[in-house]
Amino acid sequence: MDAPVDLPVADPDDPRPPYEQLRAAIAARAADGRLAPGTRMPTVRGLAADQGLAVNTVARVYRELEADGVVVTEGRRGTFVARSSGGIDLAAAVAAYVAAARRAGVGADEAAALVARTWNDPEATR
Repeated sequence: MDAPVDLPVADPDDPRPPYEQLRAAIAARAADGRLAPGTRMPTVRGLAADQGLAVNTVARVYRELEADGVVVTEGRRGTFVARSSGGIDLAAAVAAYVAAARRAGVGADEAAALVARTWNDPEATR
Protein backbone atom coordinates (compact mmCIF):
# COMPACT_ATOMS: atom_id res chain seq x y z
CA MET A 1 0.00 0.00 0.00
CA ASP A 2 1.20 3.53 -0.76
CA ALA A 3 2.34 5.82 2.05
CA PRO A 4 -0.19 8.52 2.93
CA VAL A 5 0.36 11.95 1.41
CA ASP A 6 0.50 14.63 4.12
CA LEU A 7 -1.39 17.71 2.96
CA PRO A 8 -2.86 20.54 5.02
CA VAL A 9 -6.62 20.97 5.04
CA ALA A 10 -7.88 24.21 3.50
CA ASP A 11 -7.77 27.13 5.92
CA PRO A 12 -11.09 29.00 6.05
CA ASP A 13 -9.22 32.19 7.07
CA ASP A 14 -7.04 32.07 3.93
CA PRO A 15 -8.45 34.46 1.29
CA ARG A 16 -7.53 32.02 -1.50
CA PRO A 17 -10.21 29.55 -2.60
CA PRO A 18 -9.77 26.01 -1.23
CA TYR A 19 -8.81 24.57 -4.64
CA GLU A 20 -5.95 27.10 -4.90
CA GLN A 21 -4.76 26.34 -1.36
CA LEU A 22 -4.64 22.61 -2.19
CA ARG A 23 -3.03 23.18 -5.60
CA ALA A 24 -0.35 25.39 -4.07
CA ALA A 25 0.29 22.95 -1.21
CA ILE A 26 0.82 20.03 -3.58
CA ALA A 27 2.98 22.08 -5.97
CA ALA A 28 5.15 23.37 -3.10
CA ARG A 29 5.64 19.88 -1.66
CA ALA A 30 6.57 18.51 -5.08
CA ALA A 31 9.00 21.39 -5.64
CA ASP A 32 10.79 21.02 -2.30
CA GLY A 33 10.90 17.22 -2.32
CA ARG A 34 8.36 16.50 0.42
CA LEU A 35 6.44 14.74 -2.35
CA ALA A 36 9.11 12.76 -4.14
CA PRO A 37 8.92 12.15 -7.88
CA GLY A 38 6.86 9.05 -8.54
CA THR A 39 4.81 9.40 -5.34
CA ARG A 40 1.31 8.06 -5.93
CA MET A 41 -1.28 10.69 -5.10
CA PRO A 42 -4.60 9.84 -3.46
CA THR A 43 -7.57 9.24 -5.72
CA VAL A 44 -9.71 12.26 -6.47
CA ARG A 45 -12.49 10.86 -4.32
CA GLY A 46 -10.12 9.94 -1.49
CA LEU A 47 -8.45 13.35 -1.41
CA ALA A 48 -11.83 15.08 -1.62
CA ALA A 49 -13.01 13.12 1.42
CA ASP A 50 -9.76 13.83 3.33
CA GLN A 51 -9.96 17.54 2.54
CA GLY A 52 -13.71 17.95 2.98
CA LEU A 53 -13.95 19.26 -0.59
CA ALA A 54 -16.15 18.43 -3.54
CA VAL A 55 -14.85 15.78 -5.93
CA ASN A 56 -14.98 18.29 -8.81
CA THR A 57 -12.80 20.69 -6.81
CA VAL A 58 -10.06 18.08 -6.37
CA ALA A 59 -10.39 17.03 -10.00
CA ARG A 60 -9.75 20.66 -10.97
CA VAL A 61 -6.66 20.73 -8.73
CA TYR A 62 -5.27 17.61 -10.41
CA ARG A 63 -6.04 19.00 -13.91
CA GLU A 64 -4.21 22.25 -13.14
CA LEU A 65 -1.27 20.43 -11.58
CA GLU A 66 -1.06 18.16 -14.61
CA ALA A 67 -1.15 21.18 -16.95
CA ASP A 68 1.73 22.66 -14.93
CA GLY A 69 3.74 19.44 -15.15
CA VAL A 70 3.64 18.79 -11.40
CA VAL A 71 1.70 15.52 -11.63
CA VAL A 72 0.97 12.95 -14.32
CA THR A 73 -2.15 10.84 -14.56
CA GLU A 74 -1.71 7.31 -15.84
CA GLY A 75 -5.28 6.23 -16.42
CA ARG A 76 -6.48 3.63 -13.95
CA ARG A 77 -3.01 3.39 -12.37
CA GLY A 78 -3.57 6.77 -10.76
CA THR A 79 -1.96 10.17 -10.42
CA PHE A 80 1.72 10.50 -9.56
CA VAL A 81 4.15 13.31 -8.80
CA ALA A 82 5.97 13.97 -12.07
CA ARG A 83 9.52 12.71 -12.40
CA SER A 84 10.63 16.07 -13.81
CA SER A 85 9.68 19.67 -13.19
CA GLY A 86 7.62 19.67 -16.36
CA GLY A 87 10.05 22.05 -17.96
CA ILE A 88 9.20 24.92 -15.64
CA ASP A 89 12.33 26.98 -14.99
CA LEU A 90 11.25 29.55 -12.43
CA ALA A 91 14.64 31.31 -12.37
CA ALA A 92 14.46 31.86 -16.12
CA ALA A 93 10.89 33.13 -15.84
CA VAL A 94 11.90 35.62 -13.15
CA ALA A 95 14.88 36.77 -15.22
CA ALA A 96 12.59 37.32 -18.21
CA TYR A 97 10.15 39.29 -16.06
CA VAL A 98 12.92 41.49 -14.66
CA ALA A 99 14.27 42.14 -18.15
CA ALA A 100 10.78 43.05 -19.43
CA ALA A 101 10.18 45.34 -16.45
CA ARG A 102 13.48 47.12 -17.04
CA ARG A 103 12.70 47.58 -20.74
CA ALA A 104 9.35 49.09 -19.75
CA GLY A 105 11.07 51.50 -17.36
CA VAL A 106 9.55 49.89 -14.27
CA GLY A 107 11.63 50.00 -11.09
CA ALA A 108 12.21 47.10 -8.71
CA ASP A 109 9.67 48.34 -6.13
CA GLU A 110 6.94 48.78 -8.73
CA ALA A 111 7.74 45.38 -10.31
CA ALA A 112 7.59 43.72 -6.88
CA ALA A 113 4.28 45.44 -6.13
CA LEU A 114 2.89 44.12 -9.42
CA VAL A 115 3.99 40.61 -8.48
CA ALA A 116 2.33 40.96 -5.06
CA ARG A 117 -0.94 42.20 -6.59
CA THR A 118 -0.94 39.39 -9.13
CA TRP A 119 0.00 36.81 -6.49
CA ASN A 120 -3.01 37.81 -4.38
CA ASP A 121 -5.45 37.78 -7.32
CA PRO A 122 -6.12 34.16 -8.37
CA GLU A 123 -7.99 35.37 -11.45
CA ALA A 124 -4.90 37.19 -12.75
CA THR A 125 -2.95 33.98 -13.43
CA ARG A 126 -5.54 32.14 -15.49
